[in-house]
Amino acid sequence: MNWNVYLSGEIHTDWRQKLIDGVMTQGLSVEFTSAVTNHEASDAAGDILGAESDNFWRDHKSAKVNGLRTKTLIERCDIAVVRFGEKYKQWNAAFDAGYCAALGKPYITLHSDEIIHPLKEIDAAAIAWAKTPEQVVEILKYVINTQT
Repeated sequence: MNWNVYLSGEIHTDWRQKLIDGVMTQGLSVEFTSAVTNHEASDAAGDILGAESDNFWRDHKSAKVNGLRTKTLIERCDIAVVRFGEKYKQWNAAFDAGYCAALGKPYITLHSDEIIHPLKEIDAAAIAWAKTPEQVVEILKYVINTQT
C-alpha cells in the first residue's frame, strides 16, 4: 500500500523536509501532499478571480480557492500531520485538524511542550502528539511496517 500523508500547518521552518527525508531514509511507501507553503502565492490565490481593493474580500476569495485544494487533499489522505509552530498562530492548521476530526481522518499533531494548553482539544482528538519530525517518522514506520 502507498500511504498518502497530508502535511498541514507552519511554513516557516524545515519540518516538512525533515519528515520527508526521514521517511525516504526508512524506505517507507509514502506520498506527501501539502498545503501551499509559499505565503505570497497562498495570499494571492483569489486574485485570479479579479482584483479587490478591500483586504477582507481578497482574503475571502483566496481562502476559498485554497480551500478547494486543501479540502480535496485532506479527504484523500490516509493520515494528516498538523504542525503548530512557536512564532505565529496557525489558525489554518487548527481548522485542518478540526476538519480531519469531523471526517474521522486520523491526524498527528506536531508541536512543542510550550503550547500544550492552547492545543488541548486538538491534541485530544489526534491519534498522537509528537514533538519532532523524527517522532512522526517513527510513528509512520510502525504503522506502515508492523504486520498483524
